[in-house]
Amino acid sequence: MSLGKIKQLDNRLANQIAAGEVVERPASVVKELLENALDAGATMITIDVDEGGVKRIRITDNGVGIDGEDLPLALARHATSKIASIDDLEAVATLGFRGEALASIASVSKLSVTSNTSDNPSQGQVARCEGREMEVTVSPAAHPIGTTLEIRDLFYNTPARRKFLRTERTELARVEEVVKRTALARPHVSFVLSHNGKVLHRLTAGTTEHDLQRRVIGICGESFARESVVVDRVAHGLSLRGWVGLPTFSRSQADLQYFFVNGRVVKDKIITHAVRQAYRDVLYGGRHPAYVLFLELDANRVDVNVHPTKHEVRFRDSRSVHGFVFSTLGRALADVRPADMDNRANLDQVGVSQPLESQFQQVSMGLEIPRGTDGLSEPTVSANALNEALRQPSSFTAAGSDRRGLSAGLNPGSSASGAMVPGVDVPPLGFAIAHLHGTYIVAQNAEGMVLVDAHAAHERITYERLKAARANSSIASQPLLVPMPITLTTLEMGAYEEFSELFSQLGLVVDAASDDTVLIREIPVILARDNAVNLLRDVLGDLAEVGHSDRLSARMDEILATMACHGSVRANRALSIAEMNALLRDMEVTENSGQCNHGRPTWVQLGHDELDKLFLRGR
Repeated sequence: MSLGKIKQLDNRLANQIAAGEVVERPASVVKELLENALDAGATMITIDVDEGGVKRIRITDNGVGIDGEDLPLALARHATSKIASIDDLEAVATLGFRGEALASIASVSKLSVTSNTSDNPSQGQVARCEGREMEVTVSPAAHPIGTTLEIRDLFYNTPARRKFLRTERTELARVEEVVKRTALARPHVSFVLSHNGKVLHRLTAGTTEHDLQRRVIGICGESFARESVVVDRVAHGLSLRGWVGLPTFSRSQADLQYFFVNGRVVKDKIITHAVRQAYRDVLYGGRHPAYVLFLELDANRVDVNVHPTKHEVRFRDSRSVHGFVFSTLGRALADVRPADMDNRANLDQVGVSQPLESQFQQVSMGLEIPRGTDGLSEPTVSANALNEALRQPSSFTAAGSDRRGLSAGLNPGSSASGAMVPGVDVPPLGFAIAHLHGTYIVAQNAEGMVLVDAHAAHERITYERLKAARANSSIASQPLLVPMPITLTTLEMGAYEEFSELFSQLGLVVDAASDDTVLIREIPVILARDNAVNLLRDVLGDLAEVGHSDRLSARMDEILATMACHGSVRANRALSIAEMNALLRDMEVTENSGQCNHGRPTWVQLGHDELDKLFLRGR
């Protein structure tokens, strides 16, 4: 096959090639145009689509508008008002900056841009792009201050691209998702989305935290607001705020995950890995967490010029960002305690009544538990029997009282039978009443009835104590009788050289033997029976991809979890009232006590209203 001579591509063909990356479907068009509207300072945006956006997309904003003399240039490739030098590119503060979206869209549709920069509607101008060379014609057109872009017959001149579009309903769903993501990032902007002349979403603007909560509830649902934890931390020039769903609110797919970096929606492997690691100990297998998180950092510390769609970013110091996100979310989830019920920071926009379908759920938690009162300051590494764990001092401290152990009375607010005594403070999980079928603890608290899986709860308590004991001591290493050689790929060797100092902290002693070979000389004692070669390769793979690895820590935790499982109370083991109350008190101060080591819930609350509904009381 002869390649022929090199020729300059005409403008339309060049733009259509660029459109292959930028304009994938109607939702891609909506995303690009919304970003332009927000960069123009719009506070009100309306989106009208017909037939899922294939037939028509019309977006109107009240931003600063485009000068009539700039309209032809606005439809040209690589023309933008947002950057002018390499310094601007290295610190992009706007959503758009590449200057190719409008030209790409115009090459695969019939595009018109109407805009006005003055308060006089008669000063408006409309620009249309036509012909093989995409010549722009400008004519007067009445329009208020702001801009309207209308796209008709998307992919009319590229039928092969049009064949890849899905049904009208599917394309509309993707457009809705783009609008929702954008609306979450900009609560101070009003959005109206209509389809085939019918208004689907009307999101009003707001400027307060109250308004942001209202928008999150409107987009993510009341159930997410009820079962989420507030995140708000600033450190090392990084700020992370938002909401993360409780592990019990996990999803079957990753359809409720919104992460924003400086107001930009991103899907980043560093962030995804950090979030997954934070949920590792508490999420049931195969489930996905839900979250709405906003990360703010200096624009110089993040590169957004990674991909034409601008979904991906590259952090200058990915390890610090990963560690910050992981530690913040891990701490927020670990600080959840049964005492943290009725979190008004989340619920001030939610009605008092709760639907019947949401019964038997753990509720959102938001109270601060003082550090140092978690019962782990003097951890035990024993995981052999219930009595040994229950001999640890009870962690529950009544208001104004001293810390009490079993000998000081575990249930000061209950009688010998477990009934609550009037006038005495009731702990969050209440007082035990019965042990049902040798498996479940039945307790009553001020909210109603609590059911606890005794084995799962004790398993978590023992596991957290084992982890605390390991954290408070260095990782013991075991020398190998014969050092184990491993031949590494170029990528793996590069990761080893860059992160060689980390291995000693993980209990691994690894030395370079040649340009492509390393020797494993020592491994952690707790992992003596594991395949050291596979572990090292997995760690190096993580380091090469995201600059961080928790493989060894995760494997150690798996072994500790097994020890905790075997050493916890078994089913049909009769528990006394005192033992059950001791377990409840320890749950109230133990990290992640809402889930067992496998991510399953350890307790559920059945409130007075739910109990009344079961028996049709009050109707």
